[in-house]
Amino acid sequence: MPATDHTLDQILDLAATHFKVPREKLSADDDFFKTLGIDSLQALDLLTRLEHHFRIELPDYELQGVSDFRTLANRIQARL
Repeated sequence: MPATDHTLDQILDLAATHFKVPREKLSADDDFFKTLGIDSLQALDLLTRLEHHFRIELPDYELQGVSDFRTLANRIQARL
């Protein structure tokens, strides 16, 4: 499994657990705001969890306009 796919799987697992939704309901190209029904503060909470999980820091400018899991995985993978 390529590294980005593994990162994506981890993100989807963490998001499902954090927001208590079935993992099967989340896919790579989902808009996490719409799919999870979250607001920007909840998205920041998720991003903080992801930063801790992956032991990275994601600058705000890299996340502007990111709203799908695949793009988020690519940004995280670039920092690993």
